[in-house]
Amino acid sequence: MELTSNEFIEFIKERKSVRSFVYKTISKDIINNIIEAARWAPSGNNSQPWKVCIVIHPTLKRMLADLTKYGGTIEEAYVNFVIFLDLERGYDRTKDLQAIGAFIQNMLLAVHAQEDLGAVWIGEIINRKEEVNEIFKFPVEKFELMGVVAMGIVDEAREKAREESRERRSVDEFTDWY
Repeated sequence: MELTSNEFIEFIKERKSVRSFVYKTISKDIINNIIEAARWAPSGNNSQPWKVCIVIHPTLKRMLADLTKYGGTIEEAYVNFVIFLDLERGYDRTKDLQAIGAFIQNMLLAVHAQEDLGAVWIGEIINRKEEVNEIFKFPVEKFELMGVVAMGIVDEAREKAREESRERRSVDEFTDWY
């Protein structure tokens, strides 16, 4: 399906964080397609400073869930992408952080492009990043947790019930023209 530029902008605006999932298997091919889209994010010097742990196993999901107030979302999601900054691949902290943000946004847009799938970026878990590193046996001097993207089949009824305002600041509120 080919989108016009206006359709593409609308597609971006329609993406939203989803926190309610129906537990149902998602194929490895779909998961790989999402990672494939994410890896095309820009990064300074093409360093691609990301490391992703794909968590489906219930025990690992429970261990992650215990480290955040959003544990219910992590456990409900079919898959959780635990995203780290690979400090050895990076070369400039600011640019590396921007690259990780672009990687995660590509991932969220790729999820949005899949019928029936939704996802949410959980950043609050970074408050316990050392403990997350321990789960994966990653040394903190080599890998820094950037967040978790929880993904699953959207529970439409529960999402509709918790529908919130998606208001955004007006463009004029945060831009200056010179």
